[in-house]
Amino acid sequence: MATHHSLNLFKRDVLRQAIADSLVKLDPRHQARNPVMFVVYLGSVLTTVLWGQAILGHGEAPTWFIFWVSLWLWFTVLFANFAEAMAEGRGKAQADTLRRARKDTTARKLSAPQRDAAQTPVPASALRKTDLILCEASEIIPADGEVVAGVASVDESAITGESAPVIREGGGDRSSVTGGTRVLSDWLVIRVAANPGEAFLDRMIAMVEGARRQKTPNEIALNILLAGFTIVCLLATATLLPFSIYSAHSANNALVAAGQVASAAPVSITMLVALLVCLIPTTIGALLSAIGIAGMDRMIQANVIATSGRAVEAAGDVDVLLLDKTGTITLGNRQAVAFHPAGGVAEKDLADAAQLSSLADETPEGRSVVILAKNKFGMRQRQVDHLGATFVPFAAQTRMSGIDLRDRHIRKGADAAIEQYVQSLGGHFPAEIRSTADNISRGGGTPLVVADGAKALGVIELKDIVKGGIRERFAELRSMGIKTVMVTGDNPLTAAAIAAEAGVDDFLAQATPETKLKLIREYQAGGRLVAMTGDGTNDAPALAQADVAVAMNSGTQAAKEAGNMVDLDSNPTKLIEVVETGKQLLMTRGALTTFSIANDVSKYFAILPVMFASIYPQLGRLNIMDLNPHTAILSAVIFNALIIIALIPIALKGVTYRPRPANTLLWNNILIYGLGGLIVPFIGIKAIDMILNSVRF
Repeated sequence: MATHHSLNLFKRDVLRQAIADSLVKLDPRHQARNPVMFVVYLGSVLTTVLWGQAILGHGEAPTWFIFWVSLWLWFTVLFANFAEAMAEGRGKAQADTLRRARKDTTARKLSAPQRDAAQTPVPASALRKTDLILCEASEIIPADGEVVAGVASVDESAITGESAPVIREGGGDRSSVTGGTRVLSDWLVIRVAANPGEAFLDRMIAMVEGARRQKTPNEIALNILLAGFTIVCLLATATLLPFSIYSAHSANNALVAAGQVASAAPVSITMLVALLVCLIPTTIGALLSAIGIAGMDRMIQANVIATSGRAVEAAGDVDVLLLDKTGTITLGNRQAVAFHPAGGVAEKDLADAAQLSSLADETPEGRSVVILAKNKFGMRQRQVDHLGATFVPFAAQTRMSGIDLRDRHIRKGADAAIEQYVQSLGGHFPAEIRSTADNISRGGGTPLVVADGAKALGVIELKDIVKGGIRERFAELRSMGIKTVMVTGDNPLTAAAIAAEAGVDDFLAQATPETKLKLIREYQAGGRLVAMTGDGTNDAPALAQADVAVAMNSGTQAAKEAGNMVDLDSNPTKLIEVVETGKQLLMTRGALTTFSIANDVSKYFAILPVMFASIYPQLGRLNIMDLNPHTAILSAVIFNALIIIALIPIALKGVTYRPRPANTLLWNNILIYGLGGLIVPFIGIKAIDMILNSVRF
């Protein structure tokens, strides 16, 4: 996987820019977008005014106390801005890299879809959809498009980070090209697929910068919940002021009546503002936006461009994965795994004939036959020209290939084709070879029969090798409650054999665009969320229907437009990583929300008894940490600000993801972040209080 997008968590230039941006974000119009932090912002303004009043000699609390509370409330706002700016800054750094890949070039516009058609030089910015352009070796492709003629090697490293060139040609599922990439050899006639500003590179830049990031449904719902919680806390805190004034007045009257000195004092407005900030969910409120942006960022680091945050979030809720067999579950290239000689034929003789017939066969299957014979019997590769031989290439009409030597005519191919060939030469085709070929097919393999003239020698078994470790990955997905479905064009027998070996939960054999679409709709009708990958035009309907649709960057324009994610590496197995990244996003948000609310509970019990101890001495029994009012409240405010900074790395990197059932994840979340969120504030507030008292606050 390419990693050119990845960044250090606190890269110096990103850190410097984030600090500057956090000051810019103090604009009230920006703060108003986050209800929780807007309340903190207003509290900071109010305490600043109260501090100014105290300087003039009319303070409602000690001047030093108001100053430090005000200062740390501003720090809380700035730290929240810093968390968001850090997430955005990482995206902007990636966007700068992408911008360097975009070059304003001159395109050669064609009058017809032929290389020799009339050409007109035009700026790349003047190209529009359906325009035809010619790109030759060493030229930059000026716009996104579809290859309509030609075949060429293309360098896509500016987009994908991969140095290995790829082949692009018209008429297949490898016809899509991206603006900013370079043609290395030959030529291409391209039909432009995007207007200026709508190209793939432009959309990538907009996404990673966060300029078009829309809040996801879950994020919106959580924002509403946090806003409601904040309003409740605001109303509750506001009622404490008249209540404390009345209670202090009553307590002082009682003390005076008893002949004692009046000592009960109402809580100050500064104390109530500090209490409010400590009770509302400032931690998750400060980090929520950063978590969402960082989720998109992690997709970018995996070389996946998500067209919306909704798609990333949906990936975390997916419970059905549709996976292509070829290239995803299997390696995609059939490999020779065994020789099955006919009766009376030595296996070495079959291997010798098979290797000879494959010497000039440059297909992966042909090369694997040569290698298997060499590894099994030590047969060195022989050159066709040294043997004075003529290679017979594969033909769709004969369904055979082979080699003609001076006195031998060796052929390999489908069993029916070889049977016809042997019989045409007057030979006998053994029934055991036919039986062996049938058994190989039922086992999920492909049989190739070898004949030397009129004599059938035996069968080569080819097998589409299941990728190493894929069975374990599917077991992990199953433990998370995700169902895996293999989609293949193979016959049901072959599909069943490969599905059993790979360990998928179900399979769809002889798949067509209609059957894939029908299958997705059936799962969705049952309340399931479905994810799939695709690269061809025939995949577009199913991609458009799927909840999470990952289109291959090498695929057609139709597939990329139908999907809501694009994999720059064109790796079908990336779908599993996409789901894991989505789940990590949801886990991070859930973990930090749990921690934030648990923090609020602890801060409530840590500082409320101290605040009202002068009015209700009985509450002093709950002051188990032996705190005094002013330093206790200031300690809570300082802790509240510092915990945001401490959690920024978790918000940006995400919590550690491990494939586990939902119930296990829930209990881990409660134990680690819930219980931890209850304990940490007591320790942190007490430690800060001891420091404050040691410097004689």
